[in-house]
Amino acid sequence: MEDDNLKEKTYPEFNQRLVSGQLDNGMEVVLIPMAFQKSYAVLTTDFGSIDQSFTNSDQKVVTLPAGCAHFLEHKLFEKEDHDAFDLFGELGADSNAFTSYTQTSYQFSTTMNLHRCLAILLDFVQKPYFSTQGVKKEQGIIGQEIRMYADSPSSRLYTGTVANLYPNDPMREDIAGTENSIEKINPDVLYSAYQEFYRPSNLKLVVAGNFDPHALYDWLVDQESQYSTTKEPFPKRVANLSDPATSQLVDHQELLMDVQRPHVMMALRGSHHVADPAERLRYRLAVELLLEMLFDDTTDNFLRLYDQGVIDDSFSFSFEMERGFHFATWSSETNQPQEFTQAIREILMHAQENLARMQDQFESMQRGAVGRLVASLNSPELIANRYSSRLFGDVTIYDELKQLQSLTLADLRRALDQFIKPNLTTTFTIMPRTER
Repeated sequence: MEDDNLKEKTYPEFNQRLVSGQLDNGMEVVLIPMAFQKSYAVLTTDFGSIDQSFTNSDQKVVTLPAGCAHFLEHKLFEKEDHDAFDLFGELGADSNAFTSYTQTSYQFSTTMNLHRCLAILLDFVQKPYFSTQGVKKEQGIIGQEIRMYADSPSSRLYTGTVANLYPNDPMREDIAGTENSIEKINPDVLYSAYQEFYRPSNLKLVVAGNFDPHALYDWLVDQESQYSTTKEPFPKRVANLSDPATSQLVDHQELLMDVQRPHVMMALRGSHHVADPAERLRYRLAVELLLEMLFDDTTDNFLRLYDQGVIDDSFSFSFEMERGFHFATWSSETNQPQEFTQAIREILMHAQENLARMQDQFESMQRGAVGRLVASLNSPELIANRYSSRLFGDVTIYDELKQLQSLTLADLRRALDQFIKPNLTTTFTIMPRTER
């Protein structure tokens, strides 16, 4: 069967092709044939924990309790007479799901029965079943999960830091919500959220593995015909993110916990808006490479701070980019939390002058980043998950490699100017109870 919506993209240098299209109901499909025995699929809705308000068909604004997206993820597996996890297990497949700030994904990997596993995936995600009894049971399970996170220093450090960065936005609350917020969730709330954010036009299916992509696409067309066949518009989200350039951050917070040494995290909130998906990817790659050049464990900065005892092997840094916001974090266990924060700030403030002298280091770091990305091409999971969202449009991991290889030191210097804003930083420290 020929489909006018079907597109094929080839990458000769990787001996790879990619077939993509949009089903009649609006679901986006990306198929990546690979010479592996294992196949992997991920079905993603562009709905995460920050999507707490939307306008319904009656033009009324609906506000969801914090943690609703995560709660939905848990409940969709459970049906009236079975659990989808068990169905995957009977076919020898591994399944899982996760919720982030801006998306929810359902996935499986298998070496056989690909069509049957895909049928289960599409069925349980597109046929919701919520009961009062089931919701109450899940409230207890997720409540226990929330309490477990509350006892975890690493979890409290991260969530506390993000709350400092975005005190007026939904990101200030944990992805799982709070014990109070999930008590407000009932079947009606779940159905309301589901009908808005799980419409096919808001879903994207990526499959990577051993199959004929055109035959699989035809099968998907037939399979989806039993569900919604109407292409509905995208969800009408209520814009609920504050101005990204705001300086209304919480400067610092401190928490006492049962830890042996202080834990500290510093974060920098990004304010640069990039509308074009391909340019957004280039900006992300430039910032990530910039941070490696400044803070990787082979750099002079790391070795100096390590020798001074300001950081140890627990030191880490990361850059996160989601729909509508992005930020970087640096963390470590240290007996010198104030010195840690000051050292990170000084490195960032002097980064521009240092970059001008780092052409050799740039080329070395770039080769390393390219090598790691090439190594990930051996994993269907990494390839599919990397672009399961719509954040970077129809860009793939193969396009990312080209972007990464074409980066210059000038790109990093430009990204540094766009990203580093001294008034958009915060710190969160966890101190041992015994020291007070």
